[in-house]
Amino acid sequence: MNIMQSFVPYLYLKRYKMTKVKLRLKPISSGRQTLYLDIYPPIIHPETGKPTRRDFLGLYIFEKPKTLTDKQHNKETLLLADNIKAKRQLEIQSGDYGFLISKKAPVSFFGFYKSLVDKQRPGTSNHTNWYHSYTTFIGFAEANINLDQIDEGFCNNYKEYLLTAYINKTHKKTLSQNTASIYFDVFKKILRVSYKLELIKKDLNSKIKAIPRADSQREYLSIEELQLLSQTACTLPILKKAGLFSALTGLRFSDLKKLVWSEIKYSQAEGYYISFRQKKTKGVETLPISEQAYKLLGEREQPEEVVFLNLNYHGGLGMHLERWIKAAGITKHITFHSFRHTFATLQLSLGTDIYTVSKMLGHRELKTTQIYAKIIDKSKREAANRIKLDL
Repeated sequence: MNIMQSFVPYLYLKRYKMTKVKLRLKPISSGRQTLYLDIYPPIIHPETGKPTRRDFLGLYIFEKPKTLTDKQHNKETLLLADNIKAKRQLEIQSGDYGFLISKKAPVSFFGFYKSLVDKQRPGTSNHTNWYHSYTTFIGFAEANINLDQIDEGFCNNYKEYLLTAYINKTHKKTLSQNTASIYFDVFKKILRVSYKLELIKKDLNSKIKAIPRADSQREYLSIEELQLLSQTACTLPILKKAGLFSALTGLRFSDLKKLVWSEIKYSQAEGYYISFRQKKTKGVETLPISEQAYKLLGEREQPEEVVFLNLNYHGGLGMHLERWIKAAGITKHITFHSFRHTFATLQLSLGTDIYTVSKMLGHRELKTTQIYAKIIDKSKREAANRIKLDL
């Protein structure tokens, strides 16, 4: 063996010792960091023939995890990334750069849509909206379609379909404009997530307009009707307690459902109040409540206990509500959300200024509360027209 033959293995080993793979982080949107591999010195990309240093893994972690779920996600993702890093190091040492070649398979829109529906919490109105939007979309598309086949024309055709689509196969009633608007908003969210994950190349969500909401009739209870309900038995006691509490505080169903005793507080100066994070807006709120509202809750439990135990849309809540309303002799179409409308409308009619009502409802913008002012104006007009003389 000559000196060059003995020197080649040394050069070979030295070359691959110099090629290092390190895991790096890069900030992206919504407080997240994407994970990628930094390869140095660069290797030659098998498709472009150019030196390449970065291999993005399509994984992300939360920069400041707030929940146990976020922390668990970070832990599992970093473990996966470390395993990929070790694998890449071995592949580079063996001269296999095939991992850089794009191998993305077409993604089913049906499958991706359903996966996001399944992430919504079961038993909530949000899950119901997402699920029905999904089944409505299947009715439009009929055959499966891949994400890379979606374009602006397809999106606008779906919008037109929603404005004329029937609620079910009986073909007796079409979707209301507001329902169509909700379903199309969900569809736009799917597009937004798809773009962020680089499953589609164009930001279609920003290119297509939403279906505008129509002014809807917001049913509410008068103070007399609310009094009747409070004196009427309900076949589901937890429903009665939650409904009356919502009418006295303006809390949404989703916030009532997750309310725990530690969030209900008292101070000598302020009286009773609730300190909580709104499920819908994610804003932290401090909501004063009356002593009557507090007493309605009954005996105080442990701090971590849920206040309205077993309150959910399952178990025929709607049926029990309908029976309760009917037993009180009320003929209006009342849903659980009507209790929140009742709170807002009664507060305004009793003289509370709209800015204060807006804050108590947790609205971010005053215009959201102004719909209730319109209801008050309408009731004033109806009251004025009740006095008639036979002239």
